[in-house]
Amino acid sequence: MADRSAPSCHLRLEWVYGYRGHQCRNNLYYTAAKEIVYFVAGVGVVYSPREHRQKFYLGHQDDIISLALHPERVLVATGQVGKEPYICVWDSYTVQTVSVLKDVHTHGIACLAFDLDGQRLVSVGLDSKNTVCVWDWRKGKLLSMAPGHTDRIFDISWDLYQPNKLVSCGVKHIKFWSLCGNSLTPKRGVFGKTGDLQTILCLACARDEVTYSGALNGDIYVWKGINLVRTIQGAHAAGIFSMNACEEGFATGGRDGCVRLWDLNFKPITVIDLRETDQGYKGLSVRSVCWRGDHILVGTQDSEIFEIVVHERNKPFLIMQGHCEGELWALAVHPTKPLAMTGSDDRSVRIWSLIDHALIARCNMEEPIRCAAVSTDGIHLALGMKDGSFTVLRVYKEDLPQLKEQCKEKRKSAASKRRERAPGNSIRLHFVHGYRGYDCRSNLFYTQTGEIVYHVAAVGVVYNRQQNTQRFYLGHDDDILCLAIHPLKDYVATGQVGRDSSIHIWDTETIKPLSVLKGYHQYGVCAVDFSADGKRLASVGIDDNHTIVLWDWKKGEKLSAVRGSKDKIFVVKINPYLPDKLITVGIKHMKFWRRAGGGLIGRKGCIGALGRTDTMMCAVYGWTEEMAFSGTSTGDVCIWRDVFLIKTVKAHDGPVFSMHALEKGFVTGGKDGVVALWDDTFERCLKTYAIKRAALAPGSKGLLLEDNPSIRAISLGHGHILVGTKNGEILEVDKSGPITLLVQGHMEGEVWGLATHPHLPICATVSDDKTLRIWDLSPSHCMLAVRKLKKGGRCCCFSPDGKALAVGLNDGSFLIVNADTLEDLVSFQHRKDVISEIRFSPGAGKYLAVASCDNFVDIYNVMSSKRVGICKGASSYITHMDWDIRGKLLQVNTGAKEQLFFEAPRGKKQTIPSLEVEKIGWASWTSVLGSCCEGIWPIIGEVTDVTASCLTSDSKVLATGDDFGFVKLFRYPAKGKFGKFKRYVAHSTHVTNVRWTYDDSLLVTVGGADTSLMLWTYEMEGHRDSRQCDSEESDLDSEEDGGYDSDVTRENEINYTIKALSTNIRPMFGIKPHLQQKEPTLDERQGVVRGSRPPVSRALPQPEKLQTNNVGKKKRPIEDLILELVFGYRGKDCRNNVHYLNDGADVIYHTASVGILYNVATGSQSFYQEHNDDILCLTVNQHPKFTNIVATGQVGDSADMSATAPSIHVWDAMNKQTLSVLRCYHSKGVCSVSFSATGKLLLSVGLDPEHTITIWKWQEGAKIASRAGHNQRIFVAEFRPDSDTQFVSVGVKHVRFWTLAGRALLSKKGLLSSIEDARMQTMLSVAFGANNLTFTGTISGDVCVWKDHVLIRIVAKAHNGPVFTMYTTLRDGLIVTGGKERPSKEGGAVKLWDQELKRCRAFRLETGQLTDCVRSVCRGKGKILVGTRNAEIIEVGEKNAACNILINGHMDGPIWGLATHPSRDFFLSAAEDGTVRLWDIAEKKMLNKVSLGHAARTVCYSPEGDMVAIGMKNGEFIILLVTSLKIWGKKRDRRSAIQDIRFSPDSRYLAVGSSENAVDFYDLTLGPTLNRVSYCKDIPSFVIQMDFSADSSYLQVSTGSYKRQVYEVPSGKQLVDQAVIDRITWATWTSVLGDEVIGIWSRHAEKADVNCACVSHSGINLVTGDDFGMVKLFDFPCPEKFAKHKRFLGHSAHLTNIRFTSGDRYVVSAGGDDCSLFVWKCVHMPH
Repeated sequence: MADRSAPSCHLRLEWVYGYRGHQCRNNLYYTAAKEIVYFVAGVGVVYSPREHRQKFYLGHQDDIISLALHPERVLVATGQVGKEPYICVWDSYTVQTVSVLKDVHTHGIACLAFDLDGQRLVSVGLDSKNTVCVWDWRKGKLLSMAPGHTDRIFDISWDLYQPNKLVSCGVKHIKFWSLCGNSLTPKRGVFGKTGDLQTILCLACARDEVTYSGALNGDIYVWKGINLVRTIQGAHAAGIFSMNACEEGFATGGRDGCVRLWDLNFKPITVIDLRETDQGYKGLSVRSVCWRGDHILVGTQDSEIFEIVVHERNKPFLIMQGHCEGELWALAVHPTKPLAMTGSDDRSVRIWSLIDHALIARCNMEEPIRCAAVSTDGIHLALGMKDGSFTVLRVYKEDLPQLKEQCKEKRKSAASKRRERAPGNSIRLHFVHGYRGYDCRSNLFYTQTGEIVYHVAAVGVVYNRQQNTQRFYLGHDDDILCLAIHPLKDYVATGQVGRDSSIHIWDTETIKPLSVLKGYHQYGVCAVDFSADGKRLASVGIDDNHTIVLWDWKKGEKLSAVRGSKDKIFVVKINPYLPDKLITVGIKHMKFWRRAGGGLIGRKGCIGALGRTDTMMCAVYGWTEEMAFSGTSTGDVCIWRDVFLIKTVKAHDGPVFSMHALEKGFVTGGKDGVVALWDDTFERCLKTYAIKRAALAPGSKGLLLEDNPSIRAISLGHGHILVGTKNGEILEVDKSGPITLLVQGHMEGEVWGLATHPHLPICATVSDDKTLRIWDLSPSHCMLAVRKLKKGGRCCCFSPDGKALAVGLNDGSFLIVNADTLEDLVSFQHRKDVISEIRFSPGAGKYLAVASCDNFVDIYNVMSSKRVGICKGASSYITHMDWDIRGKLLQVNTGAKEQLFFEAPRGKKQTIPSLEVEKIGWASWTSVLGSCCEGIWPIIGEVTDVTASCLTSDSKVLATGDDFGFVKLFRYPAKGKFGKFKRYVAHSTHVTNVRWTYDDSLLVTVGGADTSLMLWTYEMEGHRDSRQCDSEESDLDSEEDGGYDSDVTRENEINYTIKALSTNIRPMFGIKPHLQQKEPTLDERQGVVRGSRPPVSRALPQPEKLQTNNVGKKKRPIEDLILELVFGYRGKDCRNNVHYLNDGADVIYHTASVGILYNVATGSQSFYQEHNDDILCLTVNQHPKFTNIVATGQVGDSADMSATAPSIHVWDAMNKQTLSVLRCYHSKGVCSVSFSATGKLLLSVGLDPEHTITIWKWQEGAKIASRAGHNQRIFVAEFRPDSDTQFVSVGVKHVRFWTLAGRALLSKKGLLSSIEDARMQTMLSVAFGANNLTFTGTISGDVCVWKDHVLIRIVAKAHNGPVFTMYTTLRDGLIVTGGKERPSKEGGAVKLWDQELKRCRAFRLETGQLTDCVRSVCRGKGKILVGTRNAEIIEVGEKNAACNILINGHMDGPIWGLATHPSRDFFLSAAEDGTVRLWDIAEKKMLNKVSLGHAARTVCYSPEGDMVAIGMKNGEFIILLVTSLKIWGKKRDRRSAIQDIRFSPDSRYLAVGSSENAVDFYDLTLGPTLNRVSYCKDIPSFVIQMDFSADSSYLQVSTGSYKRQVYEVPSGKQLVDQAVIDRITWATWTSVLGDEVIGIWSRHAEKADVNCACVSHSGINLVTGDDFGMVKLFDFPCPEKFAKHKRFLGHSAHLTNIRFTSGDRYVVSAGGDDCSLFVWKCVHMPH
């Protein structure tokens, strides 16, 4: 037999020729030790020129392509390519890994850079978005990420003079980044006129926001801020590949082969042309430079490294060379000398000295070389070429890189028609028989209080052996595989199976989860271990790589991870002395690990000459940090020091499964069933205990199946040794010898057979483990009897008198045994296949029906022991059987889902209609088919079989077990599909059988492969004790959600779009102005160029375009607009967004994209304007440490972390400073935010389809936890005011109670259980009380009161309509609610309640509305602040109930009409809500409001300001007198909307433009009859704007087809002579069309339009409003396309109208979507 083991000799890397110059840059540096660090292939090289020696870093497994040097110049970061590329930070001195950063980038890592103090590292990926990531590299933690650019990024650098700023550059771009919170925000560099937009290859940052960058054309671009300020042209003749900053200045290297040195102000110092030096050659190209002192390192494209000393700059020293681009194939070794010859695709042959590590000769050939050979005398070298030729050379002594990507699944459930309610009664897990020993180890411990903790199925069990009771941790949803106990013995960690498997850390006293760790182990977790300080946890997965993860479990953070081994790992142990070290053992595996940043570095145990690596089954650390001990599969204990095996000791016959370290010595357990105590060096065995039946103490809870069972777990404490066996027993061994059996279950194999006794509290089980067992169900909970069978069994049944027990076996035979002694009475075998069900007939038990898997039921006469009948006709195996009461009829279910009936005893098949089946009295019901059971089948019925059912004796409740491991209770009969149920999780795999005991007091269930037998107590409705129930209600909620409300529906269905995607608000058609072909003007036809008329002209001078009125002599242009006032509040679809600050002196709220701080005393406003899109939610931090800190969440597009992604801003309300920006993964937007009790955490809810809930540490910008919230809209989620871990979310038909455990979010649905007819309504608001009380407001006006997560009371009709908002006052616990109500004597839309919501006081809002709809409430000192659906903010005094309206706004938009007073700072607005409102800018308030009863579209002042004309949507228009607000006249000549209405400057005519493509003229001098005098014909489309000429004789009309036309007044004739039109002076200009304003149309106006414009009274400025919500300021006229302008943000999408006030003091803009009016102050240029 050949030796198949690996050879014992080793290879050690000694030298690497080469340097990666192609496709890589900036990858060559001096370290602090004056060594040179670079990379080639997958190796990091540290070269010492003094000693001519190389050290290697070998932590990568694919090509390295990027490198960065830490500012202290010892640590190096390198990034590689590959499918899952990672970054290593390593020490250039020891070449050991310090940290590994992974799991974020794909494809590769293109650039790396450290910040100034070296704490953070930035990396750029090679993925399609060129993702930029910032890391806290020591912790291995990602701080922030963002898409970098659509094209390649070549260089990135931290600004070393400003914190949190970075610069990146690449293909045709440079970007300046700022890091705030977790968000990286880029600003693109503006090339402007100073330089061409081109690719930037490298950059360096200097003081005062100056950045120098090297461009592709050889210029250097100098940036100040984000603007290009100057260029240094021709710095290099071609692209500048590398730029390096040092104390003296900057070095640059380019494709032209030159290195240039510059001083700190970028003045040239010197140039070194490498092509001209001795070593130079044509085509030399510099890829990397590094300047330190008087030495310069240069790396070239052709893989050379030069060192240049500055004063001998023409003599560069070549310190490294290698082959360059192309593949290297040819290799030959000299037969006698230490030489190697290589040939490459770079067409060169090279000869290398293997002693001196130097290139001896090089020769260039014509073709790429693919193979080489040296003749035996070493004189000739033969070369084979790529093109098929070959060459032979005479040798004289003197001459001689690729890339790689995955899927999601979703399941939606279907709601159904009227469904049966869930039963009122419930069950609770009471006791579990079983312990998972057959494939787990070291999973059994004593807790602090002396209880025993272990696991079986999906249950963590805490067993009190004094009281013989159990408590259960039910947080897992699948098999638990491992368990470890905290060093203080109070917490336990358990790991489970599952696709994204989790580890739960929970408290053994309270049985509450403390932390849940997820996201890194696929398939399952097979081993866990706590560190000695209890802060860390190590875990091992059962994935193919057996990943090892080290956690900070309290924070829920992964510290480090690594692939463990291809083979199975059994145990992980953290070193008790050094928590950064651990060991793992497994199949042929013993490894010692140490943590390095985000990775772990492993070393195999060194066996030396002592033998081969055995499979290790267990391990512990010993009495010092370097001692470790492991137990092998052959019975030895290996003793290790550091990583070396120093000794082995024979300990057991067969594998050593368990070891435990004591203060002095060890205890081991093995397959031989022996527990051995050892001294502390494993020199002597002090004592052994054999686990034998004879040693069992009298108080045992069962019987040992065999002597010396295999031992899987050992634990010591409380004077005892605790032993867990493979057979599922837990034993307590007293030090003096007696053994007590505490827990027992079935062994490996599935358990199917279950029968309860007809009149005693006992049951029988039979399993594939070939045992039949009898269990006591009374409080003694023990196994009474066991019998080994020759075959496994699947079913059993007691006879009606309880004396006999029938057992069906898997080989087709069955036995009847004595129920007490389990001795055989009789046995039969008529069948070959498994006996699947066995049943005695009721009454005397005369017949026995035996069903088998070969599709027959045999009926035996028990007395005569003969087969008397065979039931034929089933087309599949038999699954369930029941007798009727008379013993004459048998009901059978088959695997083909047939429900069959047979007459007994002959077995004749019967057909019975389903209505008759219900009427028959059945002795038992275990069937899962038929109309009575239709409701027990789940929606996904194909996947999961309901395997078992059992009906209570009063026929009211049916218990079922299914393949998902659920036990469910249904009302019986469960007619109609998808009945409601209560469900319970404890079993992990299939629940194979369920049975009620004879008196229905217990439900007994068995769990198939989890081998456990579970007892559940049955609790009657109303008699339940107040302990928490374990059930979950059915998934599908009720249809009745408490009614319908239009406001709720609108909020739920509103589609929040971002501004960037908005389309035009008017139905315009035609070609946009800036795309139209212009007709030549008369001047152009005559060859006169516009603007170049001769100075002395015979023609009249061109008149002013615009009559300039009421402005002083000197016209001063406007240079800026500053937001001064906003009239508006977003109340119609947002809630809980008005708050007091500073003890009620200020109010904070929002509209559009601005946060508004309103001072109650002065009425002045200040604004937070950093949001770039609509704000949807706002909250205030209540913690005194964070006063006046506000969080606001906005709308966004997709969740790609880009600038249009949804984000949350946390800011200071007083100075408007942004403290943190959190870009979120909530696509569409953020609809709710809430701060935690300490103010450090922030909770956010998204509008994405999953309604994701995320928890942030907002100061660091770190996302702590995130999870799908609910499948329907969540309206509000709020932290409990006293907690950082508990919060509640409410929404459409749901309320959920959440806990933050580490980094995991756990939730419980609200349970409606105990209250009669309570139904889950749509919940809209939430408030909190003491003792874990929660209040939720519903759509029907009720308030639900919850204790923990159970509904305890309903406050019926707290409001008549939906309860939209609730507020918990922190100082006194009083609760304010706000709802939708009609004001009445008793009721009001705002109510103040006591802490328990028992008594209340109502407040009426004196708004004059028919219904008040309150959307936000907040309580300050003696005052309640109310925000309404109608955009009012009202302050209500608590004592006198007086209302003071602080803010008014239009309640519905768009606000189409806007008019400014001719002489005063007043303006009018008219909106869809049917009101016209008068606003006073100086007083900062609304002066008056007129309700018109119809939507208003346009409004206009007369020239004197004494009349107002209003145009309506229904075609009517009205003229009011301003002083009395009386109607002067009204008229309706049109049937569609009036779009614009205008008085002529001489007050004679009124022009009315409508959607009917018409303008009507009315002569006002004829009085209020308003007869039409004429109208304009041939208007191509609907009218959008109109302006009169200064002399009232012309009217310009802009239309919906992007055409502007001019008509004579009052005849209505169209004026077509362009020369005449050009000479008209206009009284006003509001048109968006015309040559004079072509420049206002932007390039981005494909889908969106410019909606409105207004020229200033001075005639030299123009403001516009567009569909993107921007206000823009232009010069007037602006005849050039794409004119320069300033833009002002704040509005939501669609600006509808804009006007200057008199004297150009203010600009007023009106919003479409946001129903808000913005007043901007004009800043004029100084004289």
